[in-house]
Amino acid sequence: MTGESPGIRVNSRLNSLDVLRVGSVGLRARRLRAALSALGISLGIGAIVGVLSISASSQADLLAQLDRLGTNLLTVGPGQALGGGNASLPATAPGMIRRVGPVQQVSATGIVADATARRTDKIPRFLTGGVSVRASDVNLVQTLGGTVGHGVFLNSATGQYPAAVLGRSTADYLGIVDLRQGVQIYVGDQWFTIVGILDRLTLAPELDRSILVGYPAAEKYLHFDGHYSVIYLRTDPEQVADVESVLARTANPAHPEQVDVSRPSDVLTARAAAKGAYTTLFIALGSVALLVGGVGIANVMFISVLERRSEIGLRRALGATKFHVGLQFLTESLLLSAVGGGLGVVLGGAATLVYAIGNHSNVVIPSLAISVGLTAALLVGALAGLYPAMRAARFSPAEALRTV
Repeated sequence: MTGESPGIRVNSRLNSLDVLRVGSVGLRARRLRAALSALGISLGIGAIVGVLSISASSQADLLAQLDRLGTNLLTVGPGQALGGGNASLPATAPGMIRRVGPVQQVSATGIVADATARRTDKIPRFLTGGVSVRASDVNLVQTLGGTVGHGVFLNSATGQYPAAVLGRSTADYLGIVDLRQGVQIYVGDQWFTIVGILDRLTLAPELDRSILVGYPAAEKYLHFDGHYSVIYLRTDPEQVADVESVLARTANPAHPEQVDVSRPSDVLTARAAAKGAYTTLFIALGSVALLVGGVGIANVMFISVLERRSEIGLRRALGATKFHVGLQFLTESLLLSAVGGGLGVVLGGAATLVYAIGNHSNVVIPSLAISVGLTAALLVGALAGLYPAMRAARFSPAEALRTV
């Protein structure tokens, strides 16, 4: 190597492979210390990757549960008319709502006025037990995310005939628990065959106390007037607010003020809060990991520089420049942090896997967590090794060799 003149940078003869080889000398010579230092930073990076991945896995399960509870469910109903009393929704309302781009599913029900449901025709009409009769679309259960506990729901065929589905509370009130023998109830002035019993509908509890019949059957046998009471719709979860803002004008363009539209449920707020907590957690853990890892590596590298003054003096006496010496220790710090970062990513992924298996949830390891974890490790290594590298580069050959 050539010498150096004040103020003039000497071209280094170290290629990339030489830099890695020289930078790894200290790690190979002090393997236990290097392993412990790498373990320290790996725990910090592992905390970032692990907690972010566990949070992402938990959040994915949480948001799926919230979606099933109806974060993307809206309801449209008639409001108050200008002259008092209840308004009515136009017959075209469901079809118009289906044309809104983000809307995924639409289903409507309508209360059949003056229709009563009784166990037999011997029971007086006024003993209804609060059970209402509703005309229903055949896709109501799918829209509400409900399930049928017994039998089946209405379809395009049974919806045209005197067939009915009971809400859970209605079935309990009427004492109907088994449909295998064929069960009929008296609705209006017509016997209807029960084809199904719904499980409880968390999103539409009013239907638990109802009897559902198909629209064609309601019009034919119960003189249904065709007015919709409630329109249920599912929309894109990310565009609930946008869809909500246009529903009134879409359902009743002539009188949007006479339309009541449900606001996004409280669980939608919980969804946003979950996303905010995710970001806050990421920032907090990243800061702590950077602080702990940086202090640990800086301490190890500073001690290493003091212990290896004789090595530095010998290299400087043989012609190594200040740049060579500084680059050696900076590379050593980066290698140490890179090994620790890689190990941290593995530890974080393993912790996420164990958590997911224990909680029967999906494994979600965000690519952002991996890239940020590795980048943070290298950044910590660079910052932590910068001052020790500069300290090593400032040793003159004579001063360093005096410690031999």
